[in-house]
Amino acid sequence: MLGNLQVSSSMHKRMTAPRDYMDSNDLEDYSVCFSEQLLSDSEQETNVPSWKLSFPHVLVATIVSFLYGYHLGVVNEPLETISVDLGFLGNTMAEGLVVSTLLAGAFVGSLISGWIADEVGRRRTFQLCALPMLVGGSLCATTKNLAGMLLGRFIVGTGLGVGPPVASLYVTEISPAHVRGTYGSFIQIATCLGLMGALLIGIPVTSTVGWWRICFWISTIPAAILVLAMMFCAESPHWLYKQGRSSEAEAEFQKLLGGLHVKDAMAELSKTDRGDENDSVKIAELLYGRHSRGRYNYAAVSYFQGRAGVSSNLANGLVGIANLVGSIIALVLIDKLGRRVLLLWSFFGMAVSMALQVLTAALFSSSSGSFYLSTASMLLFVLTFATGAGPVPSLLLPEIFPCRIRAKAMAFCMSVHWVLNFLVGLMFLRLLDQFGPALLYSIFCTFCLLAVVFVKRNVMETKGKSLQEIEIALLPQE
Repeated sequence: MLGNLQVSSSMHKRMTAPRDYMDSNDLEDYSVCFSEQLLSDSEQETNVPSWKLSFPHVLVATIVSFLYGYHLGVVNEPLETISVDLGFLGNTMAEGLVVSTLLAGAFVGSLISGWIADEVGRRRTFQLCALPMLVGGSLCATTKNLAGMLLGRFIVGTGLGVGPPVASLYVTEISPAHVRGTYGSFIQIATCLGLMGALLIGIPVTSTVGWWRICFWISTIPAAILVLAMMFCAESPHWLYKQGRSSEAEAEFQKLLGGLHVKDAMAELSKTDRGDENDSVKIAELLYGRHSRGRYNYAAVSYFQGRAGVSSNLANGLVGIANLVGSIIALVLIDKLGRRVLLLWSFFGMAVSMALQVLTAALFSSSSGSFYLSTASMLLFVLTFATGAGPVPSLLLPEIFPCRIRAKAMAFCMSVHWVLNFLVGLMFLRLLDQFGPALLYSIFCTFCLLAVVFVKRNVMETKGKSLQEIEIALLPQE
């Protein structure tokens, strides 16, 4: 450090003079320079908030995403055993309802998630969404008939509909800007771990009587942990400020960013968010008006995401690994390369994988190597999906909306997401039978390429920007 000290020329002359002592002027000049250098180094070390303070809060929030993945996959392995025990073996409609009732509940939950988050706060919303998972999971584990299973799955679904949107919202609002994308990727990783956990826990179901009930009981453990752990987590300072509770917002910023950054964070917040602003948000305001650009950008990305053929039914061992690897890649790169770059390459990679599927169906359908090429292209699809099209849209949504409308806009967009997921899962096999693999995968490839064009022309980069900077860029203040 001493080598970097900027010493005045007069002081240099005095210090290099042929004498073996330093007078008071020398000591004063040296002290000033040394203090200035220490201050400069301190500023360099503290100009970015430490990620360590907010990281535990993010981990607790991602329990919701783990539960989301777990409940999506929990009936995959045990479905046949469940149908035998509950008396609907061979009834494909009933089996489909066991799977899709969860999605119906999630759609209902997503519609109200924004209003709940704005009324009671982000932290209490986490606790409220865990309660249906506790009740519904327990009902599924103890039911003696199909009706009880469907009711339990619907109740769990309502909690899942509320939880993931609020998790994205909360993680975005409590994260320092320089790691916000990385933290957002934890949501996707937690979902992958939940899916893989459900698959692993379901392995003994064929050899152990009643094991499927244990699978549902296990789901209540992380839900209970979420309720308890959230009691020690910070509330979103953005929500508190919007409620006019500025002193509490400062206290939460201190927990999340450290005392040195509270003043700057509050100053940023005051640029756009106003605690005394009228909180009424009309449905029409989510459809058009000054917030429409962000809403339609996200909805369009979700549309391309759905039309690309993404389905939770693809979850199996290899797909789970590919999904996890892609999510880790996104975690590493999202705050280095940015959201837009990952989306572009993700949709392009998905288009390439669909083109390989078309090639397989058209040229190698009778070849023994077609299976390997088809499997490789599907794994490439999942891998590239998980690096961008999977995690990025749920991160972009809370970033591009101002605090006043953020929760309700997210609820609206996520309900669209659930509908598209449901339609893809419902229609995929039927369309495959009707059109054939070559034509169907050509359609998926086309939508992926259209998504590349759309992202390149319309999606702005939010990497490293504060939420207030993004809002000002999208919605210039008059």
